[in-house]
Amino acid sequence: MNVIESSPISHNSDKIFKLPGQPDHVGFQQFSGYVKVNDKKNISLFYYFVEAETDPTSKPLVLWLNGGPGCSSLGVGAFSENGPFRPNGKVLLRNEYSWNKEANMLYLETPVGVGFSYSTDTSSYVAVDDEATARENLVFLQRWFKKFPHYKNTDLFLTGESYAGHYIPQLAKLMVQVNRKKKVFNLKGIALGNPVLEYATDFNSRAEFLWSHGLLSDTTYEMFSSVCNYSRYVSEYYRDAVSPSCLSVMTRVNAETMRYLNRRDVQKALHARLVGVRTWEVCSK
Repeated sequence: MNVIESSPISHNSDKIFKLPGQPDHVGFQQFSGYVKVNDKKNISLFYYFVEAETDPTSKPLVLWLNGGPGCSSLGVGAFSENGPFRPNGKVLLRNEYSWNKEANMLYLETPVGVGFSYSTDTSSYVAVDDEATARENLVFLQRWFKKFPHYKNTDLFLTGESYAGHYIPQLAKLMVQVNRKKKVFNLKGIALGNPVLEYATDFNSRAEFLWSHGLLSDTTYEMFSSVCNYSRYVSEYYRDAVSPSCLSVMTRVNAETMRYLNRRDVQKALHARLVGVRTWEVCSK
């Protein structure tokens, strides 16, 4: 895996001066915009970067990826989960549990076709797979650090949830390979929340857990593991597992986020644009 060399790029044009509806007295800086990751196919990935509330130069840099695959780290991660703001009607509310209280947060809409990320070559949307996504995410980081060179030596952590259980380890592997030739990334660790790894690993762990805690005999454990494929049971029989109450909350949160990010004044403030689609979606097909 080769390092992509390019000239330093200014991040000044990506600075967000104020998001529509943003509360007063926000002391941290925000940036958003595009990083081209494939020159031939003109693939550009959209990012949203929020510096830490206090002393950002002493805080780590955290890349956050959502899963799906196809769900937006901007809409889900930044504006629904661990970002500084939550859309509420025409205004943004502060999130008291925002991760930027302790870290500089970098949210990336990936792969191409998710959210505001786009390509002018429509074939890019067909040939999407985990390997291509990992390569493009690697190029994104290489070129993002050209925009923000003062963060290049900052402790870097890769984090995410759901299908990011595929994205994060594969990206980390490429970064380690690059660092073997020349240290480019100050990668310190990864963190995964309820990740999708592989069904046999994710769901067949129940038998191992019970056995390791003395709740199953060796004989029962062997039978459980060889005869009962719990991952198949989960994939075939678990349907509509979310309660109506929880589902209504999720629907409301997604609706608020969609309304906000589809506002033209918001897109202008974010330096975002829609290419090939009419609306921004929480999860793209």
